[in-house]
Amino acid sequence: MDLHILDHRLRVTSICKNGLENFTHPLIKLIFLRNRTRCKFFSLTETPENYTVVLDQEGFKELPSSDHLLVESSVWLPLNVVSNGNASSSSQAVGVTKIAKSVIAPLAQQHVSVFMLSTYQTDFILVREKDLAVVIRTLEEEFSIYREVGGESVPVLSQDTHNGLRRNDREVTQPTVHPVVIPQNQFCVMSLDPDTLPAIATTLIDVLFYSSSPKDGAPPCPELDCIKFFSFSLIDGYVSLVMDTEAQRRFPADLLFTSSSGELWRMVRIGGHPLGFDECGIVAQISQPLADSDISAYYISTFSFDHALVPEEDIGSVTAMLRQQREEPAC
Repeated sequence: MDLHILDHRLRVTSICKNGLENFTHPLIKLIFLRNRTRCKFFSLTETPENYTVVLDQEGFKELPSSDHLLVESSVWLPLNVVSNGNASSSSQAVGVTKIAKSVIAPLAQQHVSVFMLSTYQTDFILVREKDLAVVIRTLEEEFSIYREVGGESVPVLSQDTHNGLRRNDREVTQPTVHPVVIPQNQFCVMSLDPDTLPAIATTLIDVLFYSSSPKDGAPPCPELDCIKFFSFSLIDGYVSLVMDTEAQRRFPADLLFTSSSGELWRMVRIGGHPLGFDECGIVAQISQPLADSDISAYYISTFSFDHALVPEEDIGSVTAMLRQQREEPAC
Protein backbone atom coordinates (compact mmCIF):
# COMPACT_ATOMS: atom_id res chain seq x y z
CA MET A 1 0.00 0.00 0.00
CA ASP A 2 1.00 3.61 -0.57
CA LEU A 3 0.60 6.55 1.75
CA HIS A 4 0.07 9.92 0.09
CA ILE A 5 0.66 13.22 1.90
CA LEU A 6 -1.75 15.50 0.08
CA ASP A 7 -0.98 19.04 -0.97
CA HIS A 8 -3.35 20.75 1.48
CA ARG A 9 -2.41 22.68 4.63
CA LEU A 10 -5.54 22.58 6.75
CA ARG A 11 -7.01 24.45 9.67
CA VAL A 12 -9.51 22.95 12.09
CA THR A 13 -12.03 25.47 13.42
CA SER A 14 -15.26 25.65 15.39
CA ILE A 15 -18.16 28.07 14.98
CA CYS A 16 -20.47 28.64 17.94
CA LYS A 17 -24.10 28.11 17.04
CA ASN A 18 -25.21 31.42 18.48
CA GLY A 19 -22.69 33.17 16.21
CA LEU A 20 -23.47 31.31 12.99
CA GLU A 21 -25.10 34.36 11.38
CA ASN A 22 -21.64 35.94 11.15
CA PHE A 23 -20.46 33.13 8.85
CA THR A 24 -23.40 32.23 6.62
CA HIS A 25 -22.16 34.30 3.66
CA PRO A 26 -18.62 32.83 3.52
CA LEU A 27 -19.92 29.32 4.18
CA ILE A 28 -22.47 29.59 1.38
CA LYS A 29 -19.69 30.83 -0.90
CA LEU A 30 -17.49 27.86 0.00
CA ILE A 31 -20.34 25.37 -0.55
CA PHE A 32 -22.02 26.70 -3.69
CA LEU A 33 -19.56 29.06 -5.39
CA ARG A 34 -16.45 26.92 -5.60
CA ASN A 35 -15.39 28.68 -8.82
CA ARG A 36 -15.14 31.96 -6.90
CA THR A 37 -12.77 30.65 -4.29
CA ARG A 38 -9.46 28.83 -4.49
CA CYS A 39 -10.44 26.52 -1.63
CA LYS A 40 -9.98 22.84 -2.58
CA PHE A 41 -10.60 21.19 0.80
CA PHE A 42 -13.74 22.11 2.75
CA SER A 43 -15.71 20.18 5.35
CA LEU A 44 -18.59 21.41 7.54
CA THR A 45 -20.07 19.22 10.27
CA GLU A 46 -22.92 20.18 12.57
CA THR A 47 -23.19 18.56 15.99
CA PRO A 48 -25.39 19.61 18.92
CA GLU A 49 -22.53 21.70 20.32
CA ASN A 50 -21.16 23.62 17.34
CA TYR A 51 -20.10 23.55 13.71
CA THR A 52 -16.69 22.07 12.91
CA VAL A 53 -15.13 23.53 9.77
CA VAL A 54 -12.00 21.98 8.26
CA LEU A 55 -10.55 23.85 5.30
CA ASP A 56 -7.34 24.72 3.54
CA GLN A 57 -5.51 28.02 3.87
CA GLU A 58 -7.37 29.59 0.94
CA GLY A 59 -10.70 28.67 2.47
CA PHE A 60 -9.59 29.84 5.90
CA LYS A 61 -9.05 33.32 4.46
CA GLU A 62 -12.79 33.45 3.71
CA LEU A 63 -13.76 33.20 7.39
CA PRO A 64 -14.00 36.52 9.24
CA SER A 65 -12.34 37.02 12.60
CA SER A 66 -14.90 36.65 15.34
CA ASP A 67 -15.23 35.77 19.00
CA HIS A 68 -17.54 33.02 17.81
CA LEU A 69 -14.74 31.32 15.84
CA LEU A 70 -12.31 29.00 17.62
CA VAL A 71 -9.22 27.94 15.69
CA GLU A 72 -7.03 25.01 16.66
CA SER A 73 -3.50 26.40 16.61
CA SER A 74 -1.84 23.72 14.46
CA VAL A 75 -1.64 23.32 10.71
CA TRP A 76 -2.79 19.84 9.70
CA LEU A 77 -1.84 17.69 6.70
CA PRO A 78 -4.18 15.05 5.22
CA LEU A 79 -2.85 11.56 4.58
CA ASN A 80 -4.55 9.13 2.22
CA VAL A 81 -3.90 5.38 2.11
CA VAL A 82 -4.25 3.91 -1.39
CA SER A 83 -3.48 0.55 -2.95
CA ASN A 84 -1.10 -0.10 -5.83
CA GLY A 85 -0.51 3.57 -6.42
CA ASN A 86 -4.13 4.21 -7.36
CA ALA A 87 -4.84 7.54 -5.70
CA SER A 88 -8.51 7.34 -6.66
CA SER A 89 -9.12 3.99 -4.99
CA SER A 90 -10.80 3.77 -1.58
CA SER A 91 -14.25 2.40 -2.13
CA GLN A 92 -17.01 4.28 -0.40
CA ALA A 93 -17.52 3.99 3.34
CA VAL A 94 -14.78 1.44 3.94
CA GLY A 95 -13.89 3.56 6.95
CA VAL A 96 -10.86 3.39 9.18
CA THR A 97 -10.93 -0.32 9.96
CA LYS A 98 -8.58 -1.20 7.10
CA ILE A 99 -5.98 1.27 8.28
CA ALA A 100 -6.47 0.91 12.03
CA LYS A 101 -3.61 -1.52 12.55
CA SER A 102 -1.20 -0.16 9.95
CA VAL A 103 -1.61 3.59 10.55
CA ILE A 104 -3.73 4.64 13.51
CA ALA A 105 -2.34 2.24 16.12
CA PRO A 106 1.35 2.87 15.26
CA LEU A 107 0.84 6.64 15.35
CA ALA A 108 -0.91 6.39 18.72
CA GLN A 109 2.06 4.41 20.04
CA GLN A 110 4.32 7.24 18.92
CA HIS A 111 2.06 9.76 20.70
CA VAL A 112 0.85 11.37 17.46
CA SER A 113 -2.65 12.80 17.58
CA VAL A 114 -4.85 12.24 14.53
CA PHE A 115 -8.04 13.86 13.28
CA MET A 116 -10.15 11.56 11.09
CA LEU A 117 -12.39 12.58 8.23
CA SER A 118 -14.11 9.88 6.21
CA THR A 119 -15.88 10.87 3.01
CA TYR A 120 -17.96 8.97 0.47
CA GLN A 121 -14.90 8.61 -1.75
CA THR A 122 -12.03 8.04 0.68
CA ASP A 123 -10.67 8.44 4.22
CA PHE A 124 -8.36 11.22 5.33
CA ILE A 125 -6.05 10.91 8.33
CA LEU A 126 -5.09 14.42 9.44
CA VAL A 127 -1.83 14.86 11.34
CA ARG A 128 -0.15 18.00 12.59
CA GLU A 129 2.45 19.39 10.22
CA LYS A 130 4.97 19.50 13.08
CA ASP A 131 4.53 15.71 13.53
CA LEU A 132 5.18 14.83 9.90
CA ALA A 133 8.75 13.65 10.42
CA VAL A 134 7.63 11.28 13.18
CA VAL A 135 4.77 10.05 11.00
CA ILE A 136 7.13 9.24 8.13
CA ARG A 137 9.63 7.48 10.39
CA THR A 138 6.84 5.45 11.96
CA LEU A 139 5.11 4.35 8.76
CA GLU A 140 7.92 4.04 6.20
CA GLU A 141 8.45 0.32 6.82
CA GLU A 142 4.79 -0.44 6.08
CA PHE A 143 4.14 2.01 3.24
CA SER A 144 5.68 3.59 0.20
CA ILE A 145 5.23 7.26 1.09
CA TYR A 146 4.65 10.03 -1.45
CA ARG A 147 4.04 13.74 -1.11
CA GLU A 148 2.17 15.87 -3.61
CA VAL A 149 4.35 18.64 -5.00
CA GLY A 150 2.94 20.81 -7.76
CA GLY A 151 0.41 18.12 -8.66
CA GLU A 152 3.04 15.38 -8.87
CA SER A 153 3.58 12.54 -6.37
CA VAL A 154 7.19 12.59 -5.17
CA PRO A 155 8.65 9.73 -3.08
CA VAL A 156 9.51 10.73 0.49
CA LEU A 157 12.19 9.12 2.62
CA SER A 158 12.70 9.73 6.31
CA GLN A 159 16.17 11.17 5.71
CA ASP A 160 14.49 13.88 3.62
CA THR A 161 12.71 15.21 6.70
CA HIS A 162 14.01 17.25 9.58
CA ASN A 163 13.90 16.00 13.14
CA GLY A 164 13.15 12.58 11.77
CA LEU A 165 13.74 10.48 14.86
CA ARG A 166 10.84 8.71 16.40
CA ARG A 167 9.69 9.90 19.73
CA ASN A 168 10.85 8.00 22.76
CA ASP A 169 9.98 4.34 22.44
CA ARG A 170 8.96 4.38 26.07
CA GLU A 171 6.31 2.01 27.31
CA VAL A 172 2.97 3.11 25.98
CA THR A 173 0.66 4.21 28.76
CA GLN A 174 -2.81 2.70 28.91
CA PRO A 175 -5.04 5.06 26.91
CA THR A 176 -8.20 6.47 28.42
CA VAL A 177 -11.30 4.51 27.48
CA HIS A 178 -13.82 7.26 26.90
CA PRO A 179 -17.55 6.74 27.41
CA VAL A 180 -19.68 6.40 24.31
CA VAL A 181 -23.24 7.32 23.39
CA ILE A 182 -25.15 5.34 20.77
CA PRO A 183 -28.15 7.38 19.58
CA GLN A 184 -31.11 5.79 17.84
CA ASN A 185 -30.87 7.75 14.56
CA GLN A 186 -30.27 5.86 11.36
CA PHE A 187 -27.70 7.60 9.15
CA CYS A 188 -27.00 7.65 5.42
CA VAL A 189 -23.68 8.18 3.66
CA MET A 190 -24.18 9.75 0.25
CA SER A 191 -22.62 11.75 -2.55
CA LEU A 192 -23.78 14.24 -5.14
CA ASP A 193 -22.66 15.62 -8.47
CA PRO A 194 -21.27 19.09 -7.59
CA ASP A 195 -23.02 20.53 -10.66
CA THR A 196 -26.39 19.68 -9.08
CA LEU A 197 -25.68 21.58 -5.85
CA PRO A 198 -27.85 24.54 -6.96
CA ALA A 199 -30.82 22.17 -7.21
CA ILE A 200 -30.62 21.37 -3.49
CA ALA A 201 -29.41 24.78 -2.34
CA THR A 202 -32.60 25.79 -0.54
CA THR A 203 -32.91 22.49 1.31
CA LEU A 204 -29.21 22.31 2.18
CA ILE A 205 -29.17 25.87 3.56
CA ASP A 206 -32.30 25.17 5.57
CA VAL A 207 -30.90 21.95 7.06
CA LEU A 208 -27.47 23.40 7.86
CA PHE A 209 -28.34 26.89 9.05
CA TYR A 210 -31.95 26.75 10.26
CA SER A 211 -32.11 23.41 11.99
CA SER A 212 -33.83 22.69 15.27
CA SER A 213 -30.59 21.96 17.12
CA PRO A 214 -30.22 22.99 20.79
CA LYS A 215 -29.53 26.70 21.03
CA ASP A 216 -26.45 28.37 22.48
CA GLY A 217 -24.34 25.30 21.85
CA ALA A 218 -25.90 23.38 24.73
CA PRO A 219 -24.49 19.84 24.92
CA PRO A 220 -26.91 17.00 24.37
CA CYS A 221 -28.17 14.86 27.21
CA PRO A 222 -26.47 11.44 27.02
CA GLU A 223 -29.92 9.87 27.30
CA LEU A 224 -31.30 11.54 24.17
CA ASP A 225 -32.68 9.04 21.70
CA CYS A 226 -31.43 10.99 18.68
CA ILE A 227 -28.59 13.37 17.96
CA LYS A 228 -28.31 16.23 15.48
CA PHE A 229 -25.49 15.43 13.07
CA PHE A 230 -25.02 16.59 9.49
CA SER A 231 -21.75 16.61 7.58
CA PHE A 232 -20.98 18.14 4.18
CA SER A 233 -17.61 18.06 2.44
CA LEU A 234 -16.39 19.37 -0.90
CA ILE A 235 -12.86 18.12 -1.41
CA ASP A 236 -11.04 18.35 -4.73
CA GLY A 237 -14.39 18.55 -6.52
CA TYR A 238 -16.03 15.57 -4.79
CA VAL A 239 -19.09 16.01 -2.57
CA SER A 240 -19.85 13.83 0.44
CA LEU A 241 -22.84 14.06 2.79
CA VAL A 242 -23.75 12.33 6.04
CA MET A 243 -27.25 12.83 7.44
CA ASP A 244 -29.88 10.91 9.33
CA THR A 245 -32.88 9.46 7.53
CA GLU A 246 -35.14 12.28 8.71
CA ALA A 247 -32.96 14.87 6.96
CA GLN A 248 -32.54 12.62 3.92
CA ARG A 249 -36.29 12.67 3.25
CA ARG A 250 -36.07 16.43 2.68
CA PHE A 251 -33.76 16.05 -0.33
CA PRO A 252 -34.73 14.91 -3.84
CA ALA A 253 -33.87 11.22 -4.00
CA ASP A 254 -32.91 11.29 -7.66
CA LEU A 255 -29.94 13.62 -7.03
CA LEU A 256 -28.31 11.82 -4.11
CA PHE A 257 -26.54 8.52 -4.61
CA THR A 258 -25.21 5.94 -2.20
CA SER A 259 -23.88 2.40 -2.32
CA SER A 260 -25.83 -0.17 -4.30
CA SER A 261 -26.94 -1.81 -1.06
CA GLY A 262 -28.34 1.47 0.26
CA GLU A 263 -27.17 0.47 3.71
CA LEU A 264 -28.02 2.41 6.84
CA TRP A 265 -25.56 3.27 9.57
CA ARG A 266 -25.68 3.79 13.33
CA MET A 267 -23.48 6.19 15.27
CA VAL A 268 -21.08 5.67 18.14
CA ARG A 269 -20.25 9.06 19.65
CA ILE A 270 -17.04 9.02 21.67
CA GLY A 271 -16.41 11.22 24.71
CA GLY A 272 -18.31 12.26 27.79
CA HIS A 273 -16.82 15.76 27.59
CA PRO A 274 -14.93 17.66 24.87
CA LEU A 275 -11.85 15.64 23.96
CA GLY A 276 -9.37 18.27 22.83
CA PHE A 277 -6.63 17.68 20.29
CA ASP A 278 -3.59 16.55 22.26
CA GLU A 279 -4.73 13.18 23.55
CA CYS A 280 -3.60 10.19 21.49
CA GLY A 281 -5.44 6.93 20.92
CA ILE A 282 -9.01 8.27 20.75
CA VAL A 283 -9.55 7.00 17.22
CA ALA A 284 -7.78 3.75 18.07
CA GLN A 285 -10.22 3.17 20.96
CA ILE A 286 -12.91 2.14 18.51
CA SER A 287 -11.12 1.58 15.19
CA GLN A 288 -8.88 -1.15 16.62
CA PRO A 289 -11.65 -3.40 17.99
CA LEU A 290 -13.73 -2.80 14.87
CA ALA A 291 -10.80 -3.85 12.71
CA ASP A 292 -10.27 -6.96 14.86
CA SER A 293 -13.94 -7.85 14.30
CA ASP A 294 -13.82 -7.01 10.57
CA ILE A 295 -16.57 -4.40 10.95
CA SER A 296 -16.41 -1.47 8.56
CA ALA A 297 -16.73 2.08 9.87
CA TYR A 298 -17.07 5.66 8.70
CA TYR A 299 -15.26 8.03 11.05
CA ILE A 300 -15.61 11.80 11.51
CA SER A 301 -13.70 13.76 14.13
CA THR A 302 -15.08 17.12 15.20
CA PHE A 303 -13.85 19.98 17.36
CA SER A 304 -15.39 18.49 20.52
CA PHE A 305 -16.15 14.79 19.97
CA ASP A 306 -15.39 11.89 17.66
CA HIS A 307 -18.04 9.94 15.77
CA ALA A 308 -17.95 6.51 14.16
CA LEU A 309 -20.70 5.17 11.94
CA VAL A 310 -21.06 1.40 11.72
CA PRO A 311 -23.47 -0.69 9.63
CA GLU A 312 -26.84 -0.96 11.35
CA GLU A 313 -26.73 -4.74 11.35
CA ASP A 314 -23.51 -4.64 13.39
CA ILE A 315 -24.63 -2.21 16.11
CA GLY A 316 -25.57 -5.00 18.54
CA SER A 317 -22.14 -6.63 18.43
CA VAL A 318 -20.44 -3.22 18.52
CA THR A 319 -22.42 -2.24 21.62
CA ALA A 320 -21.45 -5.49 23.38
CA MET A 321 -17.83 -5.09 22.33
CA LEU A 322 -17.59 -1.53 23.67
CA ARG A 323 -19.31 -2.50 26.92
CA GLN A 324 -16.74 -5.27 27.41
CA GLN A 325 -13.94 -2.83 26.60
CA ARG A 326 -14.99 -0.51 29.42
CA GLU A 327 -15.39 -3.38 31.89
CA GLU A 328 -11.98 -4.90 31.23
CA PRO A 329 -9.36 -3.82 33.81
CA ALA A 330 -6.47 -1.71 32.57
CA CYS A 331 -3.27 -3.65 31.94
